[in-house]
Amino acid sequence: MGTICVLYVEDDERLARLTSEYLESHGIEVHWLPRGDQAVADVQRIQPDVVLLDLMLPGVHGLEVCRQIRARHDVPIIMVSARSESEDRVRGLDGGADDYIAKPFQSRELLARIHAQARRSRGEVGPKPEKITVGELVVDMAAREVSMSGAAVALTTNEFAVVVALAQRAGRVLSREQLLQVVHGTLDEAFDRSIDVLISRIRGKLEEDPKNPRMVKTVRGAGYMLTFGES
Repeated sequence: MGTICVLYVEDDERLARLTSEYLESHGIEVHWLPRGDQAVADVQRIQPDVVLLDLMLPGVHGLEVCRQIRARHDVPIIMVSARSESEDRVRGLDGGADDYIAKPFQSRELLARIHAQARRSRGEVGPKPEKITVGELVVDMAAREVSMSGAAVALTTNEFAVVVALAQRAGRVLSREQLLQVVHGTLDEAFDRSIDVLISRIRGKLEEDPKNPRMVKTVRGAGYMLTFGES
């Protein structure tokens, strides 16, 4: 897969040093940054494959850093925080994060998540048909681009993964558990509401009226389904 470059934004110097040493021992290139207010500029300068972003940061709070990065870049963002409550995870995902890992974390788990996000970002996961067309939605797998009615749609790594999964099975219901496995590769540490947040974000980008979706349908008690845009 080639060397993975990670921008690690963490104000705890000891934790950052230990984590960086572990990741570097496994072939990851790590750029450490102790403050949030420099993160957006460093993403632009370094062009990392993954951003590892602490929630509680000096300068600018991690959630705001996440929103600023996401407004400019589609790089995968893994949020890191001592806060493990579901609501905090939802806030992180709603702010544009692709994944969330709580402190204290296992180094091997963090490494696996970084690899998973980098593979998805580089398009190295799953089959690669040229294009998938569902109504006005076109997913170009080779270019990793999505368009709706001819207009390009900017998606994060996980949003793209979910759209691909739904488009490949258009007209069929996918459960939250199936979508969680698409995004995380495992149900461990995952939670149903993370998919709800992703679906909400996707609707905001694909639907004319996200509150009354015509394409990304909720099937109560079952999951979600991509349709051809029927009302």
